[in-house]
Amino acid sequence: MMLGQGGPVKVYVAMRPVDFRKGIDGLALAVQEMLGLDPFSGAIFVFRAKRADRIKLLVWDQTGMVLVHKRLEGGKFVWPQVRDGVMRMSSAQLAALFEGLDWRLVRPERARRPQAAG
Repeated sequence: MMLGQGGPVKVYVAMRPVDFRKGIDGLALAVQEMLGLDPFSGAIFVFRAKRADRIKLLVWDQTGMVLVHKRLEGGKFVWPQVRDGVMRMSSAQLAALFEGLDWRLVRPERARRPQAAG
């Protein structure tokens, strides 16, 4: 799954389920009002339905708003505990979540910054 502009992308997960009848405009408004974030920032916003087998992603790609909707046919997505607010997630964790895998097992390794080149 490729979303974003080719660099590091911020991923925000809405912690509470949303009404999945909402489309682009309703979800963009939810990003502004419920999450207090800018839906046109280029970040990926992740939403879940009450049924854990559905996910929606919303992202502004500099030419328009993109909405991706996926329903797992056999199983459920692994979601964080339902509570108020928003959670950050790495793009690697989002890729695992989107594939129906347990994103909590993905731990990005951070490399130590070199002191000098060469």
